[in-house]
Amino acid sequence: MISRKYDGKSNVVGQKIRDLREAKNLSQAELSDKLMMLGIDINSDGIYKIEKGRRIIKDFELSAISVVLGTSESEILSSFRKELLKNNYK
Repeated sequence: MISRKYDGKSNVVGQKIRDLREAKNLSQAELSDKLMMLGIDINSDGIYKIEKGRRIIKDFELSAISVVLGTSESEILSSFRKELLKNNYK
């Protein structure tokens, strides 16, 4: 069976998104509101679940979140990429 989780989580970017959101002094509700303005429907509970690794994040959601947080998808994924290169890719 194929695992749909990595290290027990449904996504690998939740903590990074939380860190970036907090650095911008945005609440989960404010991030949700800004995403809604871009046509991306993730309520504050969805943001909470993403940050806790309990919800899968779709590619278009990641892109919109990166726009709102003023960063790139690559930056959000950078820690995970480094982990893969360090531990698993030979």
